[in-house]
Amino acid sequence: MIKALGCLFLLATQPPALKILIVDGMNNHDWQYSTGAVHQILTATGRFTVDVSTFDGSKPWSPVFEKYDAVFINFNGGHKDDGIRWPRQVEESLERYVRSGGGIVVFHAANNAFLRWDAYNEMIGLGWRDRTFGPGLAVADNGRIFTIPQGTGMNPGHGPRHDFQMRVVEREHPITKGIPPLWMHPSEQLTHGQHGPARGLTILTSAYSKDSLQNEPMDWVRNYGKGRVYTTMLGHSWKNEPNPNYECVGFQTLLARGVEWAASGRVTIAVPSKFPSPDAVLTLPLR
Repeated sequence: MIKALGCLFLLATQPPALKILIVDGMNNHDWQYSTGAVHQILTATGRFTVDVSTFDGSKPWSPVFEKYDAVFINFNGGHKDDGIRWPRQVEESLERYVRSGGGIVVFHAANNAFLRWDAYNEMIGLGWRDRTFGPGLAVADNGRIFTIPQGTGMNPGHGPRHDFQMRVVEREHPITKGIPPLWMHPSEQLTHGQHGPARGLTILTSAYSKDSLQNEPMDWVRNYGKGRVYTTMLGHSWKNEPNPNYECVGFQTLLARGVEWAASGRVTIAVPSKFPSPDAVLTLPLR
């Protein structure tokens, strides 16, 4: 078990480090900042080693996913038909990797990417897709997940960044087990209106959107073949703006545990004893 104090994770025993590959290089967000921040959050746990592979379309690129326990996608080639795609052989390589038991983490705007990559849409389940693309999901106040039929509901969007309350929907999943049921998250864009195949998903967390007037999924997981997919809508970042959301103890804990689950199928990173309350944020500054 990995014990935690604040969000500084201390190893009680020393399991083998999990190898993570962050893929970045294109995004409508400040991907240089978010890659650096995620690198810090993960390596601070002592549970991971982290490499980065950057693709901007300017040169040949063929990452070897099989070297890693999980691939962390911090890449958004756009959600339109002319969005930038990875080389087809790389896409096929990722599909084989996940079906064979690898893990992927779809980080924030990465669920905007690859509109016409069918397997990717299946893996993420919900994405920044028009309501005509497929159904959506939302969470009732009692925790029940309900479907928003294709062609109905809101198109994807978000209001201004603000503090909002996170709610744990699935309390027994390894990622969220032991995390307080309600906690305050700072200065984040709360996305609504995600659509997709919406199949095979376990919704882990939600947050109430003042735009859609319903509880929107924030984190979810699914199995794809023998592999594991963890998607989080948290992690907004813009250039030349502060990003206190990355300093949130709740965000750091949830992210690290989600990556560990995607990489190994289990979670050993403990929930810190000091955690955001339902009404107040708690932050731990990054270096």
